[in-house]
Amino acid sequence: MNKKQILALSMVLTMVVSLWAFGSKEVKSEEASIPTQAITVTDMIGREVTITPQAYQRVVCVGAGALRMYSYIGDVQLLCGVEAIDNTSLSERPKIFDTVARPYVIAHEEHFNTLASCGTGGPMAQTPEAEKILSCNPDIVISEYEDVDIANALQEQLGIPVITLKSGMNGVFDNSFKESMNLLGKIFGEEEKAATLNAFIEKEAAEISSRTANIPQENKPKVYICGLGNWGTTNHLMTAQNYISFEIAHVENAVSGLSAPGIQPIEAEKFVDLGDEIQIMIIDGAAVKNIIPLYREDPSMFDTCQAWNEGQVYLQMAYNAYYTNYEIALANTWYIAKIVYPHLFEDIHMSEKTNEICEVFLGEELADEIFAYPTSFGGYQKIDTKNFFN
Repeated sequence: MNKKQILALSMVLTMVVSLWAFGSKEVKSEEASIPTQAITVTDMIGREVTITPQAYQRVVCVGAGALRMYSYIGDVQLLCGVEAIDNTSLSERPKIFDTVARPYVIAHEEHFNTLASCGTGGPMAQTPEAEKILSCNPDIVISEYEDVDIANALQEQLGIPVITLKSGMNGVFDNSFKESMNLLGKIFGEEEKAATLNAFIEKEAAEISSRTANIPQENKPKVYICGLGNWGTTNHLMTAQNYISFEIAHVENAVSGLSAPGIQPIEAEKFVDLGDEIQIMIIDGAAVKNIIPLYREDPSMFDTCQAWNEGQVYLQMAYNAYYTNYEIALANTWYIAKIVYPHLFEDIHMSEKTNEICEVFLGEELADEIFAYPTSFGGYQKIDTKNFFN
């Protein structure tokens, strides 16, 4: 075979390979354009809803915590509306939580402020506003109204899927939170992102637990946590006997014998009775605004509390504001473990840990912004009991 024949054969082979490659690309392109098949999923309140994964381009989130949870997994650029409570550019909106850090708002405030209103939101919004939702023209609704009748009625009114999420009593550590993340991942084609977040939370909890697992009972101080729950009414008497962060960090709770699980108020008399046993006191930042006037009216209110008298009172970041700030709840658990067992957590610096957590949840380091909010009082700290509430 001479050189001309070899050259001609080479050109033919090149053309054949090129045509094959082009055809392969065409097939792949055609395959990629085939829409995902509709499937039926069960949302977090047991409703079966037909959805088409990755098909949604216009999303609204309604109800306490829905937008926050979506922000962890979904693309916020797909949002076509937000509740007024999450649009800080509006003058007429619920402002009850504006002094507390909500990391999802911090991370996406500029974008949220460009979006139309899909409802008012906030503590007084007990049902979704269908007309406002319709005005945003969404193709799916992510909801935190955990009521089957409300969800079914809204879906019928809108004619689009309504998916309800929930987190459960144990918040960021609850299996319901994990399932909610997985459900969002399935709907929006972000299964890997959901799996990564869930694995991170599980790893963090496991590390805290493993570090504290072998503390002898006699070396465990009794700790009182307060200022939990409802943002508007909480104070030093609002506590819990089964606080999940305590359970993960193997912390001895000073409170026991309550009639029910969960966050609840105790009587002032019970707080006084517990005083001698409370070796460490942790106050959630949400409670400070309510404790200040009580303390100024009666400066003796903490006199029976051992932790108060010995300067063992600490501030954790407010983590309930339009439902739970899950990344802050996780950071608080590290802080609780650090102040109760300081020798085991000398390597943990709360600014760095908070940044690490926010990076995984929201893609940004937000510690400085969180600590700058009024109810954060500059960040995690031991409270100066002589001056803090004066």
